Amino acid sequence: MMKLERKSAPDASPVAETVSGHAPGNGVAPRRMLGELLVEAGALDAGGLQRALKRQQRDRRKIGEILVEFGVVADRVVAALAAQAGVLAVDLEAIEVDPTALACLDAPAARARDVLPYRIDDNGELHVVTPNPFDETLQAELTEQLGRMVTLDFADKAAVRSAIDRYYGIYDIVSGAAAAAVRDGSVFAAPVAGLASLSADAPVVRIVDLILRQGLRDRVSDIHIEPQPDRLRIRYRVDGALRDVQSLPVALSAPIASRLKIMADMDIVDRHRAQDGQTTIQLDGRDIDVRIATMETIWGEKVVLRLLDRSRSLLPLSQLGLREEEHQRLQRLINSPYGLFIVAGPTGAGKTTTLYAALNELDRQGRNITTIEDPVEYQFDNINQIQINRLAGMTFANGLRAILRQDPDVILVGEIRDSETAQIAIQSALTGHLVMASLHAADAVGALHRFLDMGVESYLVASAVIGVVAQRLVRLVCTKCAMPVDVHPDEAAFYLTVRGTAAASVQGAGIGCRHCGETGFFDRQGVFECMGVDDEVRQLIIDRATQSELRDHARAHGMRTLQDAACDLVDESKTTIAEAMRTVYVL
Repeated sequence: MMKLERKSAPDASPVAETVSGHAPGNGVAPRRMLGELLVEAGALDAGGLQRALKRQQRDRRKIGEILVEFGVVADRVVAALAAQAGVLAVDLEAIEVDPTALACLDAPAARARDVLPYRIDDNGELHVVTPNPFDETLQAELTEQLGRMVTLDFADKAAVRSAIDRYYGIYDIVSGAAAAAVRDGSVFAAPVAGLASLSADAPVVRIVDLILRQGLRDRVSDIHIEPQPDRLRIRYRVDGALRDVQSLPVALSAPIASRLKIMADMDIVDRHRAQDGQTTIQLDGRDIDVRIATMETIWGEKVVLRLLDRSRSLLPLSQLGLREEEHQRLQRLINSPYGLFIVAGPTGAGKTTTLYAALNELDRQGRNITTIEDPVEYQFDNINQIQINRLAGMTFANGLRAILRQDPDVILVGEIRDSETAQIAIQSALTGHLVMASLHAADAVGALHRFLDMGVESYLVASAVIGVVAQRLVRLVCTKCAMPVDVHPDEAAFYLTVRGTAAASVQGAGIGCRHCGETGFFDRQGVFECMGVDDEVRQLIIDRATQSELRDHARAHGMRTLQDAACDLVDESKTTIAEAMRTVYVL
């Protein structure tokens, strides 16, 4: 078993070893810098290290965290940290945590200390993994608290916290708080005005806090709180798919809805009108924007919360999942001095992530870049960002008019929703500005026809649009529980339609495990359809060619469709045919 200990072999190469191999001694030479070890191991080049060090001077985070953000594989950083400290690292993704060991420490204590008890050895010694394996005070505290000898083993902080989230759920705590609230009964009898003064340890306040915390830890994008005739259903949307996570007493429906409305400064008296609001909370040391929307149903008020993590790192354009030729095409589009660049797809397809990645590639010092968004999901340095505020008259159309009087070079429009905004965006592109915008459309060709359907003249669309990217997010098969499964006839028929060749008889699919929340999928990857607008396409637009004619022309000139992109992931065993059908099916 992996046990933390120092090694004494001074001639061992610290960068040639893996996390499960030997680490060097620390009594012969001074400890080497992490970046130096990674450069020597080939995980990083000297230029990348210098850029990371410059970033560290600004935000003062640990260099390992910044290097992972810069694209260095996390496992390589962990291996270098282990070599640097002269310890062995525990791979928390590869081991099975002993439930008996886990029960030795409760969730609050584990989270407070960033530790996870994972096994008890033959001598009865408890092994606890931590990012601080040489913290003697921590070891002494745990030994005294638990009444048994404790050995500290090593893993990086992100891995430890992720494992704590997986193994310590909050659902039993929520159920206990719900039972306490029902027994108490005071929250149901309290006047509406009194709900605003509930203490932080009140059961309803605690329930809302726990639901939000677990949602953040489970990588949730949306939380649905839905009253039913016999229960209050809690659902999380993870990786684009909704799943039930808990049922609470239906009597808690109104108090929970009122608590959330108070947090967002909404009208808690009016339960019939649909309302929208927002609030910012701090969870696990991170600032989270929560968008809250309520709507009356026959069983009570349904509440949907969207969680936006301000501290999330932006993906660079090169890591979105584009093929090399698609990446180069996008680079040419965003470096154009003028024109309209469109990113199309349904809600939740990752359009904003792509626009932000494109924005991040631009020169912010020599160009005046302004965005108008609803909401502003990520804040950039040296960029002017405008938040939609309908009460103040700041709509997309009005905001876009105001931006044009601010001498802009690049304009990002969060979403083109109506013909007025479309007309102004087109005119802005034609008058020498680069306009980047998102649009709800099924595919790249459909995005062009949306402008025509909005009443924009075909010759204006043909002149202004320089390119369209359509995209979806496809769930990836969980690598922890993937197994070969048979391909169903309808899946084989879909693959044959897209590829023109028969699919393999077997494919990899996740069967469900703790790591993926029993879904069989973990994380998502973008699939893209990149359509350039050349002279022939412009003529087809002016002639109002059908979508089929435009699509056939684009495919004949090298455009990879969304279906082809998804089937590429199937061929690489990254996703299933069923997931491709669910995600990229286009009528």
